[in-house]
Amino acid sequence: MLARTVLLFLSRRRRLRRWVETSALARRLTSRFVAGLKLDDALAVCRRLNELGLLVTLDCLGENVTSAAEVEAARNAYLAALDSIEELGLRATVSLKLSQFGLDFSEELCYRCVEEVVRRAAAVPTSVEVDMESLEYVDRTLALVVRMHQAHGNVRGVIQAYLRRSRDDLEMLCERGIPVRLCKGAYREPASVAYQTRAEIRASFLSLADLLLDRGVYPGFATHDEFLIGRIRQHAREAGVPATGYEFQMLYGVRRDLERKFLEDGLRLRLYVPYGEAWYPYFMRRLAEHPANLVLLLRNLFRS
Repeated sequence: MLARTVLLFLSRRRRLRRWVETSALARRLTSRFVAGLKLDDALAVCRRLNELGLLVTLDCLGENVTSAAEVEAARNAYLAALDSIEELGLRATVSLKLSQFGLDFSEELCYRCVEEVVRRAAAVPTSVEVDMESLEYVDRTLALVVRMHQAHGNVRGVIQAYLRRSRDDLEMLCERGIPVRLCKGAYREPASVAYQTRAEIRASFLSLADLLLDRGVYPGFATHDEFLIGRIRQHAREAGVPATGYEFQMLYGVRRDLERKFLEDGLRLRLYVPYGEAWYPYFMRRLAEHPANLVLLLRNLFRS
């Protein structure tokens, strides 16, 4: 838990972020785990991954903006990404954070700009994954997901297994027929609202995964944990859910060995492909989500 606490603390250090995002060593990490600083870099990665048989979701990194101009820039970035997805015929969705769309200071602006992205995605056609952030955003994020689903239908919500409230939230989304991506969760929350140990989070993840396989709409399971993957596959077989009825999701560049195995086993795998200059907070939270990833990442620097 100490490593997780330290990594989350470092993810919020602005001076460290400015230094890291411009350092040569950081660029080496970026080239492996972030698709690039520009959209064209990410599109080239997506085309290659599609050719291998992998699905992708594009994420233009950014969060906690403080001005309408930044919100509009984020909206424009996603509209450009969707234009390219359509033009290139990519098997891709997009994933966005509401704090990147101004939820911190204007819910009206946030809703308007997100809806523009959702409408454009529907025309491609593809869908928008509305990412989940820390606890203070959960209710507002779920409200937007429900509203967008009712109006357009092409959104997927995200549920974090480490939150104690997540089963109730998941049941609500399933009742409304809203697709869900299940992840472990990567923010620091107190024990009163979030499970703290790996065993607790794993148990919650499996319980929620079973619910999704039994009652959900094309669920996505975001994990690199081979124990969880094996148990989810087992439950899917027992419940008669075909391989086309759900998907696994992983982070770009982290587990290439598992990517090959998924394809060999005929499973659907979507890689989360982040790009953009604001990559540092995302990167640090991924390490904090499971600190053993730090060892994995360093080892993968020297692995093809």
